[in-house]
Amino acid sequence: MTCPCSRSRFRWLRKFCSLLCVVLGCCSLPSARAQNLDKPLQTIDEEITAFAFASDGRIAYSVYRRLKTKLYELEHDDIWVQDASGKRRRLLEGQKFTRGSQPFSYMVDGFRWSPNGHFLLVQLLITTVQDDSGKGEDSFQTLLFDDSGREVRIAKGDNFIPGAANAAFLPDNNTIVYLSEAVKSLPLFSLKSTRLSTGSFPSPHEGRTFRDVAWLPGMNFAVAVEQDRSLSGPPRLQSLDVLSDSDKELATLDGYEGGLSVSPDRTKVAYFIDREVLEIRSLSSPNRLARVRVGLGILRWAPDESRIFLKRALEKKSGDIVWFSVPPLAPVSSGQEIPVSQPLPVPVLHGLTFREFAISPDGRLLAVVVPGKRSLLVFPLPLR
Repeated sequence: MTCPCSRSRFRWLRKFCSLLCVVLGCCSLPSARAQNLDKPLQTIDEEITAFAFASDGRIAYSVYRRLKTKLYELEHDDIWVQDASGKRRRLLEGQKFTRGSQPFSYMVDGFRWSPNGHFLLVQLLITTVQDDSGKGEDSFQTLLFDDSGREVRIAKGDNFIPGAANAAFLPDNNTIVYLSEAVKSLPLFSLKSTRLSTGSFPSPHEGRTFRDVAWLPGMNFAVAVEQDRSLSGPPRLQSLDVLSDSDKELATLDGYEGGLSVSPDRTKVAYFIDREVLEIRSLSSPNRLARVRVGLGILRWAPDESRIFLKRALEKKSGDIVWFSVPPLAPVSSGQEIPVSQPLPVPVLHGLTFREFAISPDGRLLAVVVPGKRSLLVFPLPLR
């Protein structure tokens, strides 16, 4: 049977239940949900800072590495790719990575594969030492490699996109779209574009500012949260053609806290309107939506869009992973009060906490990074 404490809203009680069940064998999860933490399908026993699945099951990942100089102790992560058989290839040795004359420290903040699985975008958070006082300046940059580890140069120039965050390849495997800081000290970004063959070109959405963008896989479209430069107006949910000035306003939002994510079949979008409530909205009929009180966290859609997996903590913080069913979407008219449901979260991996997690593109695998040593473990995705 399943212990009712394992579904408690109190984290300490869920953890206590998990430990007690392991020691005494007093209860167990149904076999479809059971996970054997001692026997993952894959293990990468390194200090992982970021990772991402490719469509064929390969995993790009970065490993924390220290670089000591006469004056500073810096972080220079290594970058690797591992295939499904466990064979690994290093793409970048961090201690040999240099740019310019100023010392800098960097950590890998994320990866994104191209649609054909041949190219890899690596987002770096870089801190550059500005003067002898050791004062640093932070920036996002994006590196490009192919899957064999060769640098991919844009228009035969650099393999570096300065100021680029949340970069992604469009279906042509040539065009890269990304966000660039638009307003200093505010969470506002402009949309930029470049091509491997010819370099940067003007964005049709120049002058507009966005809180967040979710690129639609296999399409030249994105769903974005737009807001004015003063943050005085409400956030607006937009559907954008990233290569033309074509757009469609989907909704004016009551708020936006983060987590913008489009379902795998591109029919729904989810986002947090505050630190407690997740809103799920139809993209084809934007007046159809649902709200659930689950608490702010990092979300991933199940491959059949019937469930959402949620790590109940912010990015780079440890939290337990649960899933809940996506509720039916109902039409809502202007001015109508929108009900907020509170689904029963189902714990994953015995309610233990993890630093990062991801679901493979084919929906078969769940990968987690454990706190502390930060090893990466890969399990079959829990069934219902």
